[in-house]
Amino acid sequence: MTYKVALVDDDRNILTSVSMMLEAEGFKVVTYRDGTEALRGLQAEPADLAVFDIKMPRMDGIELLQRVREKSSMPVIFLTSKDDEVDELMGLRMGADDYIKKPFSQRLLIERIRAVFRRLEAQKAGAAGSSAASVKRGELVLDPAQHLCLWKGLQVNLTVTEFLIIQALAQRPGHVKSRDQLIDAAYGEHIYVDDRTIDSHIKRLRKKFREVDTEFSHIETLYGVGYKYNETGNP
Repeated sequence: MTYKVALVDDDRNILTSVSMMLEAEGFKVVTYRDGTEALRGLQAEPADLAVFDIKMPRMDGIELLQRVREKSSMPVIFLTSKDDEVDELMGLRMGADDYIKKPFSQRLLIERIRAVFRRLEAQKAGAAGSSAASVKRGELVLDPAQHLCLWKGLQVNLTVTEFLIIQALAQRPGHVKSRDQLIDAAYGEHIYVDDRTIDSHIKRLRKKFREVDTEFSHIETLYGVGYKYNETGNP
């Protein structure tokens, strides 16, 4: 399968060099110079994954992600400036799957993109034709084959990363997962991701579940240790 990647950056050199490398790796690539142009293009012709620069004219990457997330769970990787820690965390909390700091290695970006697609492929392959791959824990239902998450019968729209994190937690309720274990579950082994990235994804997960159930309290934090899924919730 040939995946389509959208690159959004106001730096023409980055668009040219990265798109050439992605095409050489077998990806189909479409490029946009700013967020406004990208939003129109992605609405007309969706991509399988997008790479957004944060600092752009007309519409920045944060606003673009917010607009995209209204209708799509397409994986998104952010490109951030060296010191944009606030923007990184804001992006993750809004539903970005990953981020890379500028200046960046193009090979690193390729590996992060491939890691996202491997997670998607593994999710589909593991669930194809197998009802046993579905996870049911009380009011929680996870169906990897359809990338479907239900809570009390209501759909919770999750990104690929968020889905893999809640799946890893729900597979063994009450069992504590360290941040490193959740990084491996969500990103794959040998991919370095800062601990705070997982913390931001957890905050985003809780927020999404509370949008359908204000009493949701089933993802428990064990400070200094990690997280666990509590089937009964916290009192």
